[in-house]
Amino acid sequence: MSTLPALSRAAVDAAVAAERHRLADSVADLTDEEWATESLCAAWTVRDVIAHLTVTTRLTVPRLLWAAVRARGSFDRMEVDLAAQRAAAHSPAELVAQLRESAGSTRRFPGSTPRDPLMDLVVHAQDVARPLGRRLVSPPDVVADCLAYVAPNRFMGAPRRLAGVRLVSTDTGWTHGDGAEVRGPDIDLLLVAAGRRAGLDGLAGPGAEVLAARLG
Repeated sequence: MSTLPALSRAAVDAAVAAERHRLADSVADLTDEEWATESLCAAWTVRDVIAHLTVTTRLTVPRLLWAAVRARGSFDRMEVDLAAQRAAAHSPAELVAQLRESAGSTRRFPGSTPRDPLMDLVVHAQDVARPLGRRLVSPPDVVADCLAYVAPNRFMGAPRRLAGVRLVSTDTGWTHGDGAEVRGPDIDLLLVAAGRRAGLDGLAGPGAEVLAARLG
C-alpha cells in the first residue's frame, strides 16, 4: 500500500469551485432529452444529479431534519428525495445557474468533511458525462486525492466493495489493498470504488473479474 501527498484544505476548496464551474459548463447546452438521460447513479437522471449537487450548499437544518424523518432515517432515500424535489422545482437552466452560484461556497452536508463535496463532484461528473458520450476531465491530482479518500471510506462502502483486491494506479503508481491485482487509471478506479460498474471498462487484471462479479 502506498500514499500520495494530500491536497491542502485551500487546494480542496479551490478544486470544489473549479469542478462546479467545469460541470456547469459541460451541461449548459444539453437538450431536454439529454437532461432526461439515465445517469450512472441508480435512480437518477442527469437532471437529478445536477439537482443533487445544488442541495448541500442550500440545505438548512430544519429542512434536513424534515427530510430525514420523511425518509425514515435512510440517508440514501433522503438524498434521492431531496434531489427529486429540486429537479422538479427548478428548470435545467436554473439548476446550472445555481451550480455556478454555489461554486465558491464552503457549506456542506452536516458531519461531512471538506473532501466530501469534491469527491461528490468528481464522481457525479462522470455519472453525467459517460452516459451522454461526453469526455469530462478533472485534474489528475484532484482525481488521485479523491481516490485515496474514497478507497478506505466505510461510509461509502468502499472497503467492503474492494475487499480482497489490490488497486494499482497506472497514473501515479499508488496502490491500495491486498489480493487480486486490478490496474487502471485513477478515474476508473475511483468509479469502481464508488460502486460504478462503468469504471470496469478501463481496468485490467484478475481483480477486475472479482470486482465485476461483486458490482453485478
